[in-house]
Amino acid sequence: MTQIQETDSTGTARRLFRAGHVPSRRRRDFRLLAVDCQLLFALVVALGADAIGGAGKKPKALPPPADLPGHVNYLAKQLIGVPLDESDSLTSQIQKLVLDHLDEWMAGRTPSLLEARREVESAFAQFRNPLFADVQGFSRPWKGYTLVCIGYTLRWTDYNRVNVVALYESSDGKSHRVALADFVPHTDQHYEFLPPPESQDFRFFVYGFRTGKSQLRLSAILYDFDGQTLKSMWETRDVYDGKFDVDQDQVVIRYLKEDEYIRETAHGRKPPRHEATYKVTSKGLELVDDREMPF
Repeated sequence: MTQIQETDSTGTARRLFRAGHVPSRRRRDFRLLAVDCQLLFALVVALGADAIGGAGKKPKALPPPADLPGHVNYLAKQLIGVPLDESDSLTSQIQKLVLDHLDEWMAGRTPSLLEARREVESAFAQFRNPLFADVQGFSRPWKGYTLVCIGYTLRWTDYNRVNVVALYESSDGKSHRVALADFVPHTDQHYEFLPPPESQDFRFFVYGFRTGKSQLRLSAILYDFDGQTLKSMWETRDVYDGKFDVDQDQVVIRYLKEDEYIRETAHGRKPPRHEATYKVTSKGLELVDDREMPF
């Protein structure tokens, strides 16, 4: 082992080890420390890999609740953040759950409209904002029995709405579904009725209003039920600021033209209104007059 000497202030020579050389005891301590550091590093790497791998794993999805309101709510909550044109899978599942339940419930009774509405409302009982379901309907006598219509609007934003209309024949303590329609999306829904035509078919309007612009937009469909089939006889969609009025054998729609409204209001002027009058025919509605009128 190479040694060097130097003389201290007293002139006494003392032995030094070569520069960079460490005595054996200290060498062992450093070796142990290095091993401990390697083990610690390996542990950190392993834990880090597990954490990263765990972050990439999705938690296992819980099954839907067994009860109807819980199951409907479980599906509806998945609609939050989903655009309307991508929602069909979820809304179809909700529709099947609700209508299968209503079909079974209606089968052994002739309920009032209020009872039928409350039964459907109970399926949406767990909804919380922004989820909402508005249940509407009507009950009308026709050809010796009662037609009960139950419709609901399922909403998860003011813009994202779907509409379902189910029609039931009800008599002698029993009811069964005879027709189903998906009314115009984005709107709410309301009903108006026409006198029966010569064929004695049952005719009614479903209409609703859509948000999303400076004025509400009207959509309406005239349905005809002949005892077997529910079909659309006439419809109009997205009528700007539309007002809907049914008077026996005629229908009046008052509206604005959107381009006129934008142009005139931009110049501080009131835009003209328009009034379209339709007469009821065996084939649906026929336009009689469409005139401009003061605002």
